[in-house]
Amino acid sequence: MRWKTIDDIEMADKTVLVRVDINVPVEAGHVTDATRIEKIVPTVKDIQAKGGRPVLLAHFGRPKGQVVPEMSLRVTLPALEAALGQSVAFAEDCIGAPAKKAVAAMQPGDVVLLENTRFHAGEEKNDPAMAAALAALGQVYVNDAFSAAHRAHASTEAIAHLMPSCAGRLMAAELKALNAALGEPERPVVAVVGGAKVSTKLDLLGNLVEKVDHLVIGGGMANTFLVAQGAEVGTSLAERDMAETARAILGKAKDRGCSIHLPVDVVVAREFKAGAAYETVAADACPADAMILDAGPATVDAIIEVFTRCRTLIWNGPLGAFEIPPFDAATNAAAKKAADLTRGGRLVSVAGGGDTVAALNRAGVADDFSYISTAGGAFLEWMEGKVLPGVAALEA
Repeated sequence: MRWKTIDDIEMADKTVLVRVDINVPVEAGHVTDATRIEKIVPTVKDIQAKGGRPVLLAHFGRPKGQVVPEMSLRVTLPALEAALGQSVAFAEDCIGAPAKKAVAAMQPGDVVLLENTRFHAGEEKNDPAMAAALAALGQVYVNDAFSAAHRAHASTEAIAHLMPSCAGRLMAAELKALNAALGEPERPVVAVVGGAKVSTKLDLLGNLVEKVDHLVIGGGMANTFLVAQGAEVGTSLAERDMAETARAILGKAKDRGCSIHLPVDVVVAREFKAGAAYETVAADACPADAMILDAGPATVDAIIEVFTRCRTLIWNGPLGAFEIPPFDAATNAAAKKAADLTRGGRLVSVAGGGDTVAALNRAGVADDFSYISTAGGAFLEWMEGKVLPGVAALEA
């Protein structure tokens, strides 16, 4: 992957259209978590330092091409101004007269936020006319929204073909981290894939067995693989109709020289609640009236041993029901070991996906990983080996 960054494009005295992701949680008209807003600050500041005038393009919610007042980006202004440490002008539309007026009034050092791009049906249709209307507002395009890069929308894909384009700081950091994990990684590479269902991660598993040296499977999907190997899993979550698919993945991994690691022992309980009575049994010895809720200590030891032999780790999904103690033990222990190895310079660790980020935060190790992606769907599609339209449009 090769793409230009802010450093590669002249921006002095130019209006720079910056696609950002500030689709933040809001309650009672106030932003409750400004993390995504804070992450765009380096890009905006660097554009200003180069003499550019940043105009922010963003979506908010899913208005489906209609103007929905409660999905106006105006609600983000106070948090945006606090993060940037300056006032931010707001345009009531992202194209047309309101946008043109706001951009024309800009002075050096100003920032403008345009209204929700998804208020126009042309945005999600990747409409060339919509892209042209956006492009007419500036001279340079910067995409800093990796989390929206898996969507071919007017503000993420079509516009990039109409003007000099590059990746913002956040996008460039994400692409660099992902390339280091799967594009040109240090080997051996281990991937941890957890979650509830094999059926939702077929493309992911199929791609990984061709790319990594070790694949650790945890969470509910591990139960399906255990069933595929003839084990009884009691009342555990398992997709029994996916057993043949699981066996095919195991066969493909063997052909590709990828070692798959499944639980050798499991933590089981009769009820799914905090503080429930539990026991540890062999992976093929789950009682008929019990459910598997976590990987056992022998499994964790085996996973840690794999980590110590690898140079690169990609993690998507927890190893057990991490939301409820004590069924967070395996995820916490493996995550802490990965963090230790990363701090010691022995492992490049990249993780992503909502549950994964939550689990690593709960374990207190998110800051110790090499890179944590909050991109959700884009991160998953990248792991699946799919082309991300918003990234492909930037490739030099």
